[in-house]
Amino acid sequence: MRRFLVTGVGGPAGRSLAKQLRARGHWVLGADMQTVDPGVADVVAQVSRADSPAYLWELRGLVAKHGVEVLVPTVSDELVLISGARDDLAPGLEVVVGDTAPVRIANDKFHTMKCLDNAGISVPAFGLPSTFGSAEAAMDLLGGPVVVKPRVSRGARGVRVLERLADRGRQAARVWATLDDAWIVQRFAPGTEYAPVVHLTTGTDPDTVVVLEKAELKGGRVGNAVSVRRTDAPDDQDVALLAASAALALGLQGPVDIDVRRMPNGTPVVLEVNARFGANSAHAPELLDAVLRVHTRERLPGRAV
Repeated sequence: MRRFLVTGVGGPAGRSLAKQLRARGHWVLGADMQTVDPGVADVVAQVSRADSPAYLWELRGLVAKHGVEVLVPTVSDELVLISGARDDLAPGLEVVVGDTAPVRIANDKFHTMKCLDNAGISVPAFGLPSTFGSAEAAMDLLGGPVVVKPRVSRGARGVRVLERLADRGRQAARVWATLDDAWIVQRFAPGTEYAPVVHLTTGTDPDTVVVLEKAELKGGRVGNAVSVRRTDAPDDQDVALLAASAALALGLQGPVDIDVRRMPNGTPVVLEVNARFGANSAHAPELLDAVLRVHTRERLPGRAV
């Protein structure tokens, strides 16, 4: 049995991971900035926001008080911070997060697209609002309806599809007027959406790739998945290959959660990459298996997984 600290335990990703760990006999301390159901973990602690100067010190205190051996961050807002501090959080503590530079790239959706595009990984046509000047220009240049979303955000917050409808694009123009270059513009991929998960250890060869198809989206055409299903269909192996290639191109280690959709011609494209466990990890238990396999090896101080 290991003693885990799972952050964001009140959210879908953290709650799911805590449940999986406890089902395997591990002890779990759950942390969240909100008050959460105490039944989600063996012990629950309320902490400050990730951008608070006190946050890392609070994590250090929890690790020391409860004898935590493994820290698993599941909140996008904290990944860069924890990655940068992982070597001095606590003696002997293992931190399930990638190296700081790749995590920082994945944390910014525009930088993610630039890096993947430069590496020859399929992504939708994209740019910053200032590149286009107007919603109409963006749709003309990118070849159809577009998606706008914050470059740095969690989940589907702020995601909007802009298109020309019966109002001749007036609503799209109103949304566009609120944007600056803290947002990214992507061509809308209308096909099937997937949530493949990947685990990398050496940084050169993925040891886990599982393709999950999003059967239903909360927002209809966009948004978080209401339900997913595993797919091992031969026709979806291109999604598995794309997801593994994206994680490798970014240099991410540990668990990676990726959003992929198909373009009108069927080509899969990467929409964004999250360097953490996602909300659907219970549908791919191999992901946790891979992390636990690493933790059965000789433990090294401050080692990232």
